[in-house]
Amino acid sequence: MIRHAHAILLGGLLVLLHAVAAAVPLPAASAPHPASTTDHSKIEALKGPFKTGPEVTQACLACHNQAAHQVMKSQHWTWDSINPATGKRVGKKISANNFCGSPISNEPRCTSCHAGYGWKDKDFDFTKQENVDCVACHDKTGSYKKIATDAGHPLYEPREMPKGSGKIVQPPDLAKIAQSVGKPGRENCGACHFNGGGGDAVKHGDLDSSLTKPSRDLDVHMAADGANMVCADCHTFNAHIPSGSRYAAQAKDTHGIDLPNDDHNRASCESCHGGTPHKQAQINLHTDKLACQTCHIPEYARGGLATKMWWDWSTAGKRGPDGKPLFIKDEHGHLSYSAEKGDFKYGENVRPEYKWYNGIVRQVAITDKIDDSKILELNAVEGSATDPNAKVWPFKVMRGKQPYDTVNKTLVVNHVYGNDDTSLWSNFDYEKSIKAGMDYAGLPYSGQYGFIETRMNWFITHMVAPKEKAVPCQQCHTRSEDGRLAAITDLYLPGRDRNIWIDTLGGLAIAGSIGGSLIHALFRILSRRRKGDEK
Repeated sequence: MIRHAHAILLGGLLVLLHAVAAAVPLPAASAPHPASTTDHSKIEALKGPFKTGPEVTQACLACHNQAAHQVMKSQHWTWDSINPATGKRVGKKISANNFCGSPISNEPRCTSCHAGYGWKDKDFDFTKQENVDCVACHDKTGSYKKIATDAGHPLYEPREMPKGSGKIVQPPDLAKIAQSVGKPGRENCGACHFNGGGGDAVKHGDLDSSLTKPSRDLDVHMAADGANMVCADCHTFNAHIPSGSRYAAQAKDTHGIDLPNDDHNRASCESCHGGTPHKQAQINLHTDKLACQTCHIPEYARGGLATKMWWDWSTAGKRGPDGKPLFIKDEHGHLSYSAEKGDFKYGENVRPEYKWYNGIVRQVAITDKIDDSKILELNAVEGSATDPNAKVWPFKVMRGKQPYDTVNKTLVVNHVYGNDDTSLWSNFDYEKSIKAGMDYAGLPYSGQYGFIETRMNWFITHMVAPKEKAVPCQQCHTRSEDGRLAAITDLYLPGRDRNIWIDTLGGLAIAGSIGGSLIHALFRILSRRRKGDEK
């Protein structure tokens, strides 16, 4: 009874707090951005002509003289940072992944998504301001595109693409682009983030080109008939430093609603919706232990594009009966086998996997010693039911097999891309490509390699469904082995778990309620009869 009373009291307080929060007006996320105070088409320095991207940047810096310095402090530029929770160095330049492994020795290909120009090898000058790419984020013509293999540069001369196709692609008009810049939109961010891992939808699972113009069912925030938000509405920028990081995602935001936008360093649901956004107090009781995304993103890869779920490098190098490298597509047209890369598996409308997360990610670096007696988790997340900082979060878990040094017990830098005779994509020879990658990186290599199964956790935070399509209660509160929270076993979940004491007390409470109701009804019946007899 005491617990029941406490629950009622708490529920009432939560409802009251939600009502107060709801009464406070919030800035409308869907409101159009104000027009720029500058007409860039009238700026003489931007009329060109421009032969290269760095020339455009130099023109931009004539006015925006601090912009390059600001960008150079961001992860968009450095691809390197320190995880504040662990103090460990993380980022693309040091952390391992189970896609292409590492950008090291593969820079001309990987840096096509760098916020700069010319990072083709380890001698790239990170201090040179004109190397910053302004228009990648600010182009509003839709015509600017970095070439996949040109170290961050766009086309400067007409080129046959793809090679042998007979199709000649023309370079973009850099002067027109420079005169048409504006605030970043979904297309700008998506040019890189939708195509992580080498192609549309490959890496994240919840980021792909379907979010450029999504339906409300796909993403209620980005849809034109929803909130019509762009990426920077949540991933706010301070002096070109974006909020939000997959290396150190915020597990629990206790700050709540920003009024008036007093904290630009967070990209969280609570920043707009607060900690108790539901009208029903009972649902608000879940928000202390469940991330908003857990209920509001029922599946990822929902936009009609498949995401990569498995990548097995150990099978690369096969050739067909004709002696040529083998390439196989599945019934959906996806490349299921590549002589250059191995076996692939894909998924659409995938239900996330659920794990406790308290803000700590243990990222494996290329230089770390690993335990090869079990599956290697490249970025293990920490947390438990007893951890006050933890919530249950949804993840895409990328699985695969990748090469490692069987003697030194370290992952290896695999030289994947290039036209040289040591690149895996050129010669299908792992021994040569691994040695070339490790020599390039200056790391010790025993000369002995094998393959280890790995897993990598990707936070699912986009493709938020409308509230009417949130995960139904019974998909978690069920005894079915297929329940969504079947892997979360360190807490008692009503409807799923059995405990003799809790079940007995619950049964007694139910029986007591029914019995009390029957006694009360019987008392009323007898009272009416007594009053009737007295008359």
